[in-house]
Amino acid sequence: MVAHSTVTPENTRVTELRHRLEPPARDPSQPRIPHGPASTNTHFHTFRSQADFSSIIHTSALLEACGFYWGPLSVSAAHEKLRGEPVGTFLIRDSRQKNCFFTISVKTASGPTSIRVVFQAGRFSLDGSKEDFDCLFKLLEHYVSSSRKVLVVPLRKVRMRSLQELCRKSIVTALGAENLSRIPLNPVLKDYLASFPFKL
Repeated sequence: MVAHSTVTPENTRVTELRHRLEPPARDPSQPRIPHGPASTNTHFHTFRSQADFSSIIHTSALLEACGFYWGPLSVSAAHEKLRGEPVGTFLIRDSRQKNCFFTISVKTASGPTSIRVVFQAGRFSLDGSKEDFDCLFKLLEHYVSSSRKVLVVPLRKVRMRSLQELCRKSIVTALGAENLSRIPLNPVLKDYLASFPFKL
């Protein structure tokens, strides 16, 4: 059985991100104040379109659900967590660069390293790569399934995954995300499958 609540970590994260990124509504009775230098402490840059904004909001919700997003983790802390892990173990964290939202830290044969995720014109790519994707998790699936095996397995905050998550992953892996809507299940279970339709 899948339990649902109106207040979830995903909702909280998305609401917080909206407050940080969206300008406050202006009272029409008050005079318009010219914009000076930004005083906010967020490093997020201005979005070029509503579509880009919506994409990052959606990505943030998926990150909160994935289990291997570590938030504002420093480079040194991320590398320390990966140091004793097998080669190919990776995690996602917030980027410290002003022009990037997220960074992938991964354990390589020569030790942990970090790769920035570039977001431009609604597409995600790894810094220096020409391959781009309309979804961050499609990018991850691509590199996890690649024969190069740079990314192999994510480092989750909670090592023991729930039976629900394992079943969802098995169904998505066996049938593919594009076929989830055709499965004869009740709407609640279909919604749960669709909430994270990736093989990760």
